[in-house]
Amino acid sequence: MKGLLFLFLLYIFHSRGAVVVNSEEHPAVNERPIIGVLSQEQSFYLQGKFPEENYTSYIASSYVKALETAGARVVPILIGKDREYYRDLMKKLNGVLFPGGATYFNQSNGYADAGQHIYEIAKEMNDVGDYFPIFGTCLGFELLIILASGRGEKENRIRCYSFSNLPLDFTDDFRKSKMFRDAPDNLVNILANENVTVNQHQFCIVDENLKAYNLTDDWKVSSHSDDDYGVQFIASIEHTRYPFYGVQFHPEKNAFEWKKSKNHPHSLEAIKANRYFMDFFVEECRRNTHSFASQAEENRYVIYNYEPKFTGVLGSAFHQCYFFEPRGTVAR
Repeated sequence: MKGLLFLFLLYIFHSRGAVVVNSEEHPAVNERPIIGVLSQEQSFYLQGKFPEENYTSYIASSYVKALETAGARVVPILIGKDREYYRDLMKKLNGVLFPGGATYFNQSNGYADAGQHIYEIAKEMNDVGDYFPIFGTCLGFELLIILASGRGEKENRIRCYSFSNLPLDFTDDFRKSKMFRDAPDNLVNILANENVTVNQHQFCIVDENLKAYNLTDDWKVSSHSDDDYGVQFIASIEHTRYPFYGVQFHPEKNAFEWKKSKNHPHSLEAIKANRYFMDFFVEECRRNTHSFASQAEENRYVIYNYEPKFTGVLGSAFHQCYFFEPRGTVAR
């Protein structure tokens, strides 16, 4: 009889919708949040600029600055590691950011594999009451949905071309989302009526992608935008049970990327409105109380151990980048 009761409780615990991670049960008490930013494969363009170093991965410094501006410190998360590397690191971190970029999801030991480890470990943590947020921007947002879809050979996203600054078309119930529940009205008005979100993507997630993989109960859409050809894509989303969030646009670029040809909006309104997203995410990460074992251990991991390079002067779209694990011979 006890065995049957155990199996029944196990079924209830793991049934769809049974586990709801409630942020109200995890107050934002951590005043020293440290957030991991996932690196990704070196771009062909930047690899050509540093051929002797032949770096394994990089992070655009705009993501680091955006998190620091919101009151967090950053630890780079390297690609190509085993699952235990990510599990051990996540026990010390308060959340993870999946940045945008231009890498592929079918490469082994890269951004997508690392993201899958992090995503699955974060679900395990949240399932046992360990509040662990993830935020994805652009490619990172797409990765979240593809991982939720099972990351099959056929990727659950569509071709979508958007290289414009756009407003957000909020859903009727967007105020019921955690992301926008407490957003100030003036910022919502800017996002809804002005071209302030930076879009630079060749793929996107549309409502049909959620329906095709039965994700509509697990993921709540809070806004859409239209691409350069009128395709309506999902602009912001969040998981209904876990503290996982995604935006298709780039809130980090308004304040920290300055390439003239990209025409990013740098008005005070654009800066304020886009700053909201990292402020929101860092506040979510304050609900997690993981920490490093000591100040010395923390110092070994933080981004301050690396020096960003001025890649904007080399023609990159990123003004600064951090680079990791050189595989070549570096000239002295």
